[in-house]
Amino acid sequence: MAMAMAIRNAASRRTMSPISGEFGLRSMSSWWKSVEPAPKDPILGVTEAFLADPSPEKVNVGVGAYRDDNGKPVVLECVREAERRIAGTSFMEYLPMGGSAKMVEETLKLAYGDDSEFIKDKKIAAVQALSGTGACRLFADFQKRFCPGSQIYIPVPTWSNHHNIWRDAQVPQKTYHYYHPETKGLNFSGLMDDVKNAPEGSFFLLHACAHNPTGVDPTEEQWREISQLFKAKNHFPFFDMAYQGFASGDPARDAKSIRIFLEDGHHIGISQSYAKNMGLYGQRVGCLSVLCEDEKQAVAVKSQLQQLARPMYSNPPLHGAQIVSTILGDPQLKSLWLKEVKIMADRIIGMRTTLRESLEKLGSPLSWEHVTKQIGMFCYSGLTPEQVDRLTSQYHIYMTRNGRISMAGVTTGNVGYLANAIHEVSKSS
Repeated sequence: MAMAMAIRNAASRRTMSPISGEFGLRSMSSWWKSVEPAPKDPILGVTEAFLADPSPEKVNVGVGAYRDDNGKPVVLECVREAERRIAGTSFMEYLPMGGSAKMVEETLKLAYGDDSEFIKDKKIAAVQALSGTGACRLFADFQKRFCPGSQIYIPVPTWSNHHNIWRDAQVPQKTYHYYHPETKGLNFSGLMDDVKNAPEGSFFLLHACAHNPTGVDPTEEQWREISQLFKAKNHFPFFDMAYQGFASGDPARDAKSIRIFLEDGHHIGISQSYAKNMGLYGQRVGCLSVLCEDEKQAVAVKSQLQQLARPMYSNPPLHGAQIVSTILGDPQLKSLWLKEVKIMADRIIGMRTTLRESLEKLGSPLSWEHVTKQIGMFCYSGLTPEQVDRLTSQYHIYMTRNGRISMAGVTTGNVGYLANAIHEVSKSS
């Protein structure tokens, strides 16, 4: 009798359940019924389309990864030697939440200088991060938690993922002028006006060098003016430095913007990455640093950065950090790296010159001076989305629709073909 009543009650509960489906149980298909396909990433989608194209003439100048003059990926010799040295290491344990102390120490020297007083005085809170993307995201979450009413000012244009990072950290975004489409250079007056008109104490995202996607950087004198205005407005500068050494071939020169702000007494944040300048794309090696008032404050800030990292990924990966610390910690390997990173930078600079000369020899009615004035991996060509579509449909050339050309994908073998195609789609502009 009691068992029969229990069965009836159980059946009644199932029938009366507010959850839809047979016996009140949600069917498996209803859980995610409202989920729509996400839009394709504007950069990664280019590579997908390129790989699907069967044409033997296809050219990919959309990918943000270095290629040699045969269009092949490169593993630096300094990286190969570092891997030989760490192969078979007995240490495979977790790194601390803050990552490899040796890697972080060497990384700070690159950004702040070998003899930095801030490093000596332990005023920098720094943690290993999941490349530059992870460093930016960690800082965005830190900003949200400890300056909850703040916004972030982001340049127009910028690397598209910057918007995603601060959006998902729930930090409101505003933009500031940066690129001037008519001159294909820096909109310095617009930038300065926006910095001046921003509320005092605002956060600004700055590209330290080789601005992505435009390749347009302020001059040293312009950086000094920007720094002075930041100081007058008490703004916080957060530098994303993804291309140190890869832009000019000289890491110290590429960090000049940061050194100027340090000289002027700013407290800054920096995201650093070894994806481009060491070719460690898949290793996801990066660093986030925040310059603080004193050692006590730096200890507190680092502890909070680690607490933010704990529920995200707990601790960063080991292998890439070992590669970086082995290279930068050995004078001979570091010297080899400096030589190799200059070779990469020089090849890209050379391809800029060749592309410009090829377009001019074809009799293009347009000025291509900006191709050699810009710096770094990317050239903001000035091509319209419609012209880019024609390059793809007629010539099997793939790039993002904003006209950004990855100069790393330009080789002596394809530069003539690329120049001719660009000339054909742009000559009637």
